Amino acid sequence: MTTPEPGVLGTSSFGLPTGAAGDSAGSLAHADLIGRLAREIYGQGNAASAPLTPSLPASPQLPQGAESLPQGPGQPSLPGAAIGTPSVPSGALPSGLQPNAAALGARNVVRPSVGLPGLTGPSAANPFGATSAPPAAGFLDTATIPSVHPLADPLSARHGLPEFFVPTVPEVAAFLPGGSDLHRTIAKDHPRANAFAHAIAPSFVPADPSKHGGDVAQENYRRTGYLSGEPVHATQAGSDAASASGDYYFLSGSSPAQSRRASKPHASPRAEPSRHGGPAPRVTAHGSSPVAAPFDVERVRKDFPALHQSVNGHPLVWLDNAATTHKPQSVIDATSEFYGRHNSNIHRAAHTLAARSTDLFEGGREKVRRFLNAPSKDDIVFLRGTTEAINLVANSYGRANIGPGDEIIVSQIEHHANIVPWQLLTQSTGAILRVIPVDDRGEIIFEQFAALLSGRTKIVSVTHVANALGTINPVREIIALSHAYGVPVLVDAAQSSPHIPLDVQALDADFLVFSGHKVFGPTGIGALYGKKHLLEAMPPWQGGGHMIEDVTFAKTVYKGAPEKFEAGTPDIAGAVGLGAALDYLEGVGLPGIAAYEHDLLDYAQAGLADVKGLRLIGTARQKASVMSFVIDGYENEAVAHHLDAGGIAVRSGHHCALPALRRFGVDQSVRASLAFYNTRADVDAFLRALHSLPRR
Repeated sequence: MTTPEPGVLGTSSFGLPTGAAGDSAGSLAHADLIGRLAREIYGQGNAASAPLTPSLPASPQLPQGAESLPQGPGQPSLPGAAIGTPSVPSGALPSGLQPNAAALGARNVVRPSVGLPGLTGPSAANPFGATSAPPAAGFLDTATIPSVHPLADPLSARHGLPEFFVPTVPEVAAFLPGGSDLHRTIAKDHPRANAFAHAIAPSFVPADPSKHGGDVAQENYRRTGYLSGEPVHATQAGSDAASASGDYYFLSGSSPAQSRRASKPHASPRAEPSRHGGPAPRVTAHGSSPVAAPFDVERVRKDFPALHQSVNGHPLVWLDNAATTHKPQSVIDATSEFYGRHNSNIHRAAHTLAARSTDLFEGGREKVRRFLNAPSKDDIVFLRGTTEAINLVANSYGRANIGPGDEIIVSQIEHHANIVPWQLLTQSTGAILRVIPVDDRGEIIFEQFAALLSGRTKIVSVTHVANALGTINPVREIIALSHAYGVPVLVDAAQSSPHIPLDVQALDADFLVFSGHKVFGPTGIGALYGKKHLLEAMPPWQGGGHMIEDVTFAKTVYKGAPEKFEAGTPDIAGAVGLGAALDYLEGVGLPGIAAYEHDLLDYAQAGLADVKGLRLIGTARQKASVMSFVIDGYENEAVAHHLDAGGIAVRSGHHCALPALRRFGVDQSVRASLAFYNTRADVDAFLRALHSLPRR
């Protein structure tokens, strides 16, 4: 791409002033690059634009939705407005800053074309946008990000407007394969975009990939697999400095001393004798190392009656926890007691049983709020599970905010439930589904995600833990970078909720969904968390009883959230049972659960390495309790049948994640998945059975 020839004495070819006479070619090139970046963030992403025309407003105007762009040190602030509140220009925008006529005509005129109400852009006080930044989000210092504009005063009319040129489609396509070339392209051509990505996720995106040295955070992640929250300093490859940080995947904000202790070899989980009956007590850590936490797995197992049975003449070994989990006695009792003593429909009666039933149902909602640390129980919507929750967001939020040419981003390792609803939406609206690729470990390529984000992105929907691979995605960094572009994020927590503590306020998630049966609760119940301003703005998805204030044949008035999304009689007993399951998890303690499972997963994967012909699919450095594999010479179903003959339950098939498995050249696999009631004895039985497969 070439920079246009400037006119005489600092004027453009159209006679527009470009600054003082004698401006360097570097300044003009910088202005050209800035225009491309502005278009990427606010207009058409990587698309080519219409040719520049001399149609200019009477005074300089900002691109629509640009009011919340953070300015560098010493720069004047731009006019304040939330992203999603369109600017009202006094004239036509420069054609180099706006979508072409076809793209504008295709947009839904009744919705904001950029962002959404209530989701503000980043600033020094609120670097991530999307409501006030949580305390845990203070790792981004926007003062370190250089200004996007080369001029000291970008709003001053005396400087005029730079000419904006955008690469052609072939030029854009030339650098899309990724890797280090994409790193260098972003750092060179889009310094502010790369600076945002690096400041938010230094472990994934280098500050300057052209240099031979690396960042401490990135070198640490490469060597240990753990994210570091420590300051980023340059270091040479091979230095030991990077190994001084890092922690277990379920912890954040630990001190360097804690990190050093946690980086030592894993200790075997310790079990303390029970001193009292009832559910297992909350786990408290000894010192600062989560692995040293006492965890009485045998006592936990006593709470799960389904585990104490024989299958095919052998004690049951349940390693199908990613599909569904067994239920503690307290959940079974709570559900049974509801039907035996309190059964009634809710909200719409004055009798005693209705009051009891309503209190139990709304009590379950409050327990979900506490489990997720949501601001209000009104932010919690009860649904049948993760699948229905994602469909609700796609059909309610999606149809109201996503139109032709808009883009939705998912990852390559999603469950079908986080792919198909968005595909249905694209088919009905003309939107485009974009996919974040993963590497050979099954980890998302973060710089590719950064390159996919643009002004056309309307939502990012990603799994927290991949159900087929066990990969733990860096959702905090994904959310932070998305919010820098004014884009909301949905987190699929179906697989993370039983393994990792969740805090929607610390994550700053816009939506988060999970299923009850994955957290040791009943089937057919789940929950959606949504930020208040988003739920309030979303229209109902299904109509019926309870979700209305008034109905006439001319008009229906709906209740507010969450009731407007809960048409008809809900699964009341399911909500009661889910609340009991969350009480049980809270009593045991998710930090202790995560530490115990982390050690058990390491033990199991070390054993799998000794099984002849076994290929583990998904070797991310941060994994939850999932092991997906194939064995040379054996059909996956035959392996599962062989294990079942020994009383060992695993899952074989595509796990509702065909794109994820096909990334690794297979359509199916065997999947063994752990929970906190599994033991090393379970793992040993599983490994012995694999070693005893009939020879081929």
